[in-house]
Amino acid sequence: MLVVLALAVPLGAPPVAIGGTVPPLPTATLRPAAAPLSPSDPVRARAPSIGLDSGLVPLGLTGRGTLEVPPDGAATGWYTGAPAPGSRGPAVLAAHVDWDHEPGPFFRLHALSPGDLVSVDRADGTTATFEVQAVRRYAKDRFPTAAVYGDLPGAGLRMITCGGTFDRGVRSYTDNVVVLASLVDPGRGPV
Repeated sequence: MLVVLALAVPLGAPPVAIGGTVPPLPTATLRPAAAPLSPSDPVRARAPSIGLDSGLVPLGLTGRGTLEVPPDGAATGWYTGAPAPGSRGPAVLAAHVDWDHEPGPFFRLHALSPGDLVSVDRADGTTATFEVQAVRRYAKDRFPTAAVYGDLPGAGLRMITCGGTFDRGVRSYTDNVVVLASLVDPGRGPV
């Protein structure tokens, strides 16, 4: 079963969350923010608290200007039109929550909590470690494009999958789960 991440939101759509506003991110972290790294393609993502350990594939945009989805239920994708994880700005990873009645790489993404760590191994041999700041769920027709893809002063990570109820009529979930994280420990080994 193909589950399309409803990332079919034009990258220029206005940000509106459920309830009409995009809640601000917390300003404090448990760990100090780190300076961004030089660009290097990501090769693997890990989040031990939810059992995530996944290789990464490149994602671009569809002809309609929306984010491509990973080609199968095992892949996690990195949007190549955004910064590389660890570089300045918001890196974007996307994966299926499930596929053909089996859990996908981001099946437990909703279970991440502020303070949890996500590491991204990079082609240059470094690992960028991010601290989760927030986990949010948005109706697909109110996806907060600016909050996800908008510029950041430092290095951030955005992780996106489907959530909410599965609508069998349109073969899609009603919501998206979005994790917002900040770089805290660059250049060290995996968490």
